[in-house]
Amino acid sequence: MAGKLTKSAIDAATPQEEDYFLWDGDLKGFGIKIAKGGRKSYVCKYRVGTGRTAPTRRITIGAHGSPWTVDQARAEARKLLGRAVNGEDPAKEKQEEKKQITLAQLCDLYLENGVGTKKASTVATDHGRIERHIKPLLGRKKVRDVTRADVKRFLQDIASGKTSVDTKTGLRGRAIVKGGKGTATRTVGLLGGIFSYAFDCGLIEMNPVHGVKRFADKKGQRYLSQQELVALGRALADGEERGLNPQALAILKMLVFTGARKGEIETLRWDAVDFDGGYLRLADSKTGQKAFPLNAGALEILSKITRLDGSPYVFPAHRSERHYEGTPKVWRIIRSMAGLENVRMHDLRHSFASIAVSGGASLPIIGALLGHTDSATTQRYAHFHDDPLKAASEVVGRTIQTALNGKSTDAPPIRSIR
Repeated sequence: MAGKLTKSAIDAATPQEEDYFLWDGDLKGFGIKIAKGGRKSYVCKYRVGTGRTAPTRRITIGAHGSPWTVDQARAEARKLLGRAVNGEDPAKEKQEEKKQITLAQLCDLYLENGVGTKKASTVATDHGRIERHIKPLLGRKKVRDVTRADVKRFLQDIASGKTSVDTKTGLRGRAIVKGGKGTATRTVGLLGGIFSYAFDCGLIEMNPVHGVKRFADKKGQRYLSQQELVALGRALADGEERGLNPQALAILKMLVFTGARKGEIETLRWDAVDFDGGYLRLADSKTGQKAFPLNAGALEILSKITRLDGSPYVFPAHRSERHYEGTPKVWRIIRSMAGLENVRMHDLRHSFASIAVSGGASLPIIGALLGHTDSATTQRYAHFHDDPLKAASEVVGRTIQTALNGKSTDAPPIRSIR
């Protein structure tokens, strides 16, 4: 155009058989592209370097209309042309920006290539946390733009329940996501692993999760007392009388007597049950192959189960060839009946271990029973070995208290320590 590019000139421009440009007569390099489909987009054209042989670049500013007016687009073009004069290449920078993947895309790459030797059940848990927490809160951000402040806010958002949902999944299923501090801590831990994968791939130079203080994860620290075990036993018996699913009740009893994981019992196959030797021999578990002894209580439960013809599972589903999967629903009923609302099904495993340790079993033995591959995992039960020390302290304390109250004791005299 010979003169200044105006809104009326742009509005009057009609599509042709091919794309074409209208160039501003006042600001060289500023113009608008009229696409054959009718779309009108402001553009800026400049040379990279000096001289006629310098390559030409063209960068799109934005579509004509909201939010770009011709005056706003012209002002933006001046900025771009000024950067080009200073040796910058805005078009190339924009192309590089487009190549930067989002955190949602990184998560997909991680699940595809970065999970290594993780068990399928662990990967499924990772996938759930990614879809329910990471993608909704941070998925759209570029990986390189995520900061430590973003991670801190992410931690707080999950803890406060920002990602909590309760939706139907199919005819009978429900997806309940509550959030909370424990979930926040574990999800940030996963996020740190995802960013470590990005670091190994050369996508980032620093992991933004490093240095972020998380909530104390109290996972696995709930144990049933003797009175609570009695209440649980009564609830299981009442559940049988009420006609609750016998598969679920048997699974819950097996969890109590074995300390096994829910998935190990729900997927239990008859060929893994060694009645003669009194062992369960799992070909695959969270920590690989695993064999652990069956006590009398567990053997009694298994001996009362009638094997379903055609199914390899000890606890088969009634309407399919799969194993039974409805234990969590029945557990919520049982724990309510027992007054154990804050107890998770996995806490039955920890209770088994705590009873074993309190009964004198060593930590290596506990680790073998539970199938731990890392001794640090078993170490969480070490405090139960403190019981003899506590008992001794109580004896000393009672003796001192009696003496301070002016009463005689049969305790030996206190000797000076040199």
